[in-house]
Amino acid sequence: MSSFTSEESESFTNELDLVTFGQRLRHLRRTRGLTLAELGERVGRAPSQLSLLENGRREPKLSLLRALASVLDVPVEDLLRRQPPSRRAQLEIAIEEAQRDPVYRSLGLPHLRIGKRVPNEVLEHLLALYGELRQRQAKPTATPEEARAANAELRRQMRERGNYFDEIEEVAGRILDAVGYRGGALSEGLILALATHFGFGLRYATDLPRSVRSIVDLRTRRIYLKRESLGMHTPRTIVLQTLANIALGHAVPRDFADFLRQRVEANYFAAAVLVPERAAVEYLGQAKNDRDLSVEDLRDVFSVSYEMAAHRFTNLATHHLDLPVHFIKTDQSRIIYKAYENDGLVFPADAQGAIEGQRACRYWSAHHVFSAADRFSMQYQYTDTPTGTYWCVSHIDPSRERDFAITLGVPYVQSRWFRGRDTSHRTRSVCPSGECCQRPPAELARRWEGLARPSARAHSHVLAALPPGTFPGVDETEVYTFLDRHAAE
Repeated sequence: MSSFTSEESESFTNELDLVTFGQRLRHLRRTRGLTLAELGERVGRAPSQLSLLENGRREPKLSLLRALASVLDVPVEDLLRRQPPSRRAQLEIAIEEAQRDPVYRSLGLPHLRIGKRVPNEVLEHLLALYGELRQRQAKPTATPEEARAANAELRRQMRERGNYFDEIEEVAGRILDAVGYRGGALSEGLILALATHFGFGLRYATDLPRSVRSIVDLRTRRIYLKRESLGMHTPRTIVLQTLANIALGHAVPRDFADFLRQRVEANYFAAAVLVPERAAVEYLGQAKNDRDLSVEDLRDVFSVSYEMAAHRFTNLATHHLDLPVHFIKTDQSRIIYKAYENDGLVFPADAQGAIEGQRACRYWSAHHVFSAADRFSMQYQYTDTPTGTYWCVSHIDPSRERDFAITLGVPYVQSRWFRGRDTSHRTRSVCPSGECCQRPPAELARRWEGLARPSARAHSHVLAALPPGTFPGVDETEVYTFLDRHAAE
């Protein structure tokens, strides 16, 4: 009855969801009117062995799979489908998974066996109570202070390892090999092959909720997204960030720090796939030998955004090229959205060490690029600071909502490897001293202090207080309504 080869069937059994398989086997057995003993007699197995299969406690051998499929008169692939065979089976699977959760186990309750006579409504109630318990226990939402502290700690860890995550590089390399990547920019076909590698299909939807970039339907194994670019977040990037949660084994975030860590790792994974380590290091190594390193070339070779190219450069520069670097993403009002350094540059920070939300120095190239005659050209600059002189390049990466300046820089001695090192543009900054940017010049202040009353523009930022929920900022009602709308497709 099976259309699979032996190798394909072995591959399926390696990725088999034992709980779903057991539920599907029980469902098919009951619809055929067979007892465990009767089915066991026909396939030459003891009823106790089949009971272990149905309860998701034993993996079936390929020969037994074929025997079961033959007796139940279904293709082998029907037994291997990940989707539960009925709503009842789905509820029973969800109850089993809930009882394995440490949050549920902490209640000290005995294991609940679901009999045939337990109504679906009871299971629905139990799952709703578990969901509320899980949400209250997880509490990923943080106060602004907690969010800034979590981000400062994560940045410290990134600095310690030179922003290089060898374990994620290894996963990305293995997956690229599996889909036959040979070099250059990743095609749409390879992106689709990556999704298929994880057992997912892609669906583009125009009615995706505004609070999400993508939605994964684990029941139908679909990833929903839009065909639009949101700055660095192109459809290719969003697919890879979504798959990262599966490839890296991310569970539901325990708290906001865990949520933030998973987001950083997902971004890293997407960059490691779109700009593969082996190919990128070979290219950058040659560019360094030629003294012609440039973020824009890395962007063009791998067909990614400028922000992703600069971010990826920070991953590889210290580990492979022995270059300390800094990276900043700012808006036109100089507010810092992202920042990283391991080259000694001192960023403005609050009392907790958080950089995001602070204002960058007005003498840095991240500010000057917005007033350049050609604001979308590269802005090269040397800046003298209390910790030394730095060379940097800034470029405006336009997005739908606002433009951002992406800045990559290195200490002066390392500028000899980069294109744009011959710039004559040079400034002096004493930040984070208050005499540089935090306070106006004394003479200017004397003329106007007490005579000006501005109305401040409210600043929304990712590290401000976030709405409650397992995934902060996501409207779950919109997500579930969307999935309901597309379930019959």
